[in-house]
Order: sequence, then C-alpha cells, then structure tokens
Amino acid sequence: MSVYMPMSTTGRHSRILMTISSAVIEFLRKKEAYAVQEECALVHWGYKGKSDFKELVNISEIEDIDLFTEVTINELDYVQPDFVLFKDNPYAHNENETKIAGRPDLVVEVWSKGNSKAEREFKLDLYSSSEITEHWYIEQNLNEVICYLGRERIGGQSLTDVLVTRGGLQFDLRYLALN
Repeated sequence: MSVYMPMSTTGRHSRILMTISSAVIEFLRKKEAYAVQEECALVHWGYKGKSDFKELVNISEIEDIDLFTEVTINELDYVQPDFVLFKDNPYAHNENETKIAGRPDLVVEVWSKGNSKAEREFKLDLYSSSEITEHWYIEQNLNEVICYLGRERIGGQSLTDVLVTRGGLQFDLRYLALN
C-alpha cells in the first residue's frame, strides 16, 4: 500500500490532504485500502489529446487486466485529483504506480484560484460518471464541502464539523476551519 504525499502544495491545501491521508493510514497498513495523492494520475476512458470523453474505468469490465495494466493504462488520458481512496471498489495500476484506473470510493479536490472553471466542470463530470464514487470539493477560502455520490449532490458538509463519508470514514479537519 502506498500514500503519495504532496510535494508542491502548501498551506491549508496541504494540511487538508495530510489530515485526510492520516485518517486512512490504518486501512493502508492492513492493506484494506489504496490511497493516492496528486503525483498519481487517475486515468479515464479517452485517449491522450482527446479528453472530450469522460468516464472512469470500470475495472470489473476489463477482460484482459494484464494487457490493460501493461499497455492500455499508459495510453489513456488522465486527471490528477488531490486525493483518491479505493477501499471497497476494484482498481488497477501500472507497474510503477504512476497511473491508476478504477472507480474510487472517494475523490477529494481542494480548489484554489488556479483551477479554471473548465477544469472544475471537467472533473465534476468525470467523477460523476461513476454512480459509486463519492466526490468532495473544498474551496481553499471557505469551510463548505460540496459532496456528490455519482451525479447526485448529497448533503453538504463543513470543515467546522467532522467530515464523514457515506461508508462511515471520518476526517476531523475542524482545526483547519476558517473563523
């Protein structure tokens, strides 16, 4: 099991991701989960340079997983979410673990001014393509956490409270809440 720690992020963004990572460390030690941050790319159906097709890969539909992990995964387009967790859903990664495919249990994006409207919309559409993927969006300058399960917007959360996934995993980010 691996957790990729962010090297290029600073401040609140980095602390949010590190706190979320530490909450899943026990699952990782027991090899009950796989989590990645920023340096690992989440591939989706669509070939490099043709990003208009937005659908996460359903690993259970792959007939030749060896061919997929050795060749196909490296040809697919990708995004780099801030945090991805696979706990109950299947995934596959290439040999050097720089690319991963599947429909994650949880994706977290921490938005900053540098994220364009087009990038935000693309990622929301992509993560929404999987009805089993919970995805959260946190603005760096707000306490609100906007939450979705597939295409359905589910109850929002706040950094002023303990964040809880649909599967019951908890993240205590209250110390990062803005006054």
